[in-house]
Amino acid sequence: MVTDILGSADSASARAFIEAQGLAFEPGFDDLVGVFERGALVAVGARERDVLKMLAIAPAERGGGLLGALVTELARRASAAGHDALFVFTKPECVPSFEAMNFSLLASGGRAALLEHGRGLERYLEANRGAVREGANGAVVMNCNPFTLGHRHLVEEAARRVDTLYVFVVREDRSAFSFDVRLRLVREGTRDLQNVRVLDTSRYAVSAVTFPAYFLKRPGDAASIRLDLDLLLFAQRIAPFFHVRRRFFGTEPDCAVTRAYADGMHRVLPAFGIEAVEIARKEARGVAISASRVRAALRDGHVDGLEDIVPETTAAFLRSDEARGVRERLRAGGGRHA
Repeated sequence: MVTDILGSADSASARAFIEAQGLAFEPGFDDLVGVFERGALVAVGARERDVLKMLAIAPAERGGGLLGALVTELARRASAAGHDALFVFTKPECVPSFEAMNFSLLASGGRAALLEHGRGLERYLEANRGAVREGANGAVVMNCNPFTLGHRHLVEEAARRVDTLYVFVVREDRSAFSFDVRLRLVREGTRDLQNVRVLDTSRYAVSAVTFPAYFLKRPGDAASIRLDLDLLLFAQRIAPFFHVRRRFFGTEPDCAVTRAYADGMHRVLPAFGIEAVEIARKEARGVAISASRVRAALRDGHVDGLEDIVPETTAAFLRSDEARGVRERLRAGGGRHA
């Protein structure tokens, strides 16, 4: 048995092998590994950053050590690339196979499960133990691209209704404003709220970018399955640690994706004793305040005149030399939703 990294010339063979197992080939990976026996491809697996995907074993070879060989090689390469934990999304019936290789189940729904190799979640929670407060607590999960008076309104209203409010800022760095800047602006913009604790989600907000759909019978279900896994991970592992009993979010009249997420919270969270609380969005000039309005103004070169939709702390950053790169990227057409 030979485990080898597959180059571009082998990509077509890997695709054919993966599709023959009833799975989908997903372009976009850092490593593509194959296992050969007597020159024949009998197993394939891939890694994209810290996520394993496209794990496929020939039917006659299942139940042996091929899955372990794939994961071992991919884990070695992930470690060399600087990743201290690995994640795998898979079918619920495959969970025992990964648990036998020291993966820990993070969340599982009816159609997919998420497991982690390494002590990442344990380390994340332990690092934030000092922020834990007893009581009937709440949470808000936000991207804040950038932090606006709309976000501030949601945080203020939520903080009034709980003992401690945890504001989790999404770490994934694919926004116009970097994670470090977004986190800083939230902390600066809520510093006067005594019962608010601002934290980051680390790797524990399931991303639409990293969620693979290769194992789904109906890839069109990926968005709803990812949403459920994200909420289950929050409800089963994050919320109990922080004593969260309410999760707050703003109304969303326009964005279908955000609306679906709100509907998911109403559907999933109550089963875990967490109330989903929707708060009406704050308006300015008769229109709901949104981060997209701020980005649109910056894209048009309007740095001033944003005082009624962003806190002074955000406005000061937008005017600063530090924000020049953000302004230039937006004018060039960069940046994403949030």
